[in-house]
Amino acid sequence: MAAVRRNLLKVADTDIPILIEGESGTGKEVICKYLHQQSIWGCGPFVKVSCPAIRGTLLECELFGQESGAFTDAFAVGTGRVEKASRGTLFLDEVSELDSALQSRLLQALQDGRFRTVSSTAGKKVNVRVICATNRRLQQEVGLEHFRQDLYYRITGLVLRLPPLRERLEDLEQLAEYFVAQYNERFQCSVPPVSESTLMQMTAHPWTGNIRELENLIKRYVVVGTEQAILSEIAHREDVSRPALSTPVASSPYLSFCHQSPSHLSLGQVTRNATLLMESRMILDALRTHHGNRKLTAHALKISYRSLLYKLKKAGIQNHRQVESAGAEGRKLENQS
Repeated sequence: MAAVRRNLLKVADTDIPILIEGESGTGKEVICKYLHQQSIWGCGPFVKVSCPAIRGTLLECELFGQESGAFTDAFAVGTGRVEKASRGTLFLDEVSELDSALQSRLLQALQDGRFRTVSSTAGKKVNVRVICATNRRLQQEVGLEHFRQDLYYRITGLVLRLPPLRERLEDLEQLAEYFVAQYNERFQCSVPPVSESTLMQMTAHPWTGNIRELENLIKRYVVVGTEQAILSEIAHREDVSRPALSTPVASSPYLSFCHQSPSHLSLGQVTRNATLLMESRMILDALRTHHGNRKLTAHALKISYRSLLYKLKKAGIQNHRQVESAGAEGRKLENQS
């Protein structure tokens, strides 16, 4: 995230188009607003368009405006979001959801700096900074012919990929503290920061909803006033998301996650399982090398200590005999470190 911030500050005052990729809840809109505030367009308007929220002709009118009589019930001239964002920032959220016709019109507007309102023949000039975001890998959408290649290269002067929360667990404590302070002030409460023991349990959570999920959990904690509000919700979500096993679990715990018939898995699942298996083997090898010392293991693998704990639990090897049988020497080293 520090690298993302550095890149943002480098391009803030340029007109280079930016694409922000990341899973839902990773903070794409927050990053976009930050970039707008830091740029020379910061004094202008910030206009957001949620592309999946409006479909077809209505989205075209929302973007480019319409003349009176452009469609049924269009009794007056309407100013589009592109024009409203003039001398400011236009944020196209989930740009991958645009249909092909709108992709073509957007490409023309970005190339020429001109656009036409719906049912108008006169063009309008606009000076606007365009930032797009998507929860998909847009280059893959281009390969599947779901997104125009020429538009892709037009909006990707710089591509920023926001990591999911499960890959930046070292930020979990700071994010939790931020949300506790924010909602303490909003709700006039005074709950303390989340305890270390609860944070450790939170690091083992998959965080499929990313920072948005964390924010909602902290909001509930502030309102209820007890950390049980966090722990019970995490336990409930893990129970709901945990699939029922129809086949015996593999004898080795860290192999159980891939103990499924390949015929029942997609190619993506097979790839993820293979990656998890390789990752688990690397972790076990590192643990052996460092006599079970998890802090030294994390340092050797160049990941944070909390990330290692999360990966151990996810792969089911936190209780593996090779970890449990780590000698007194390893435990002594871990205490010293």
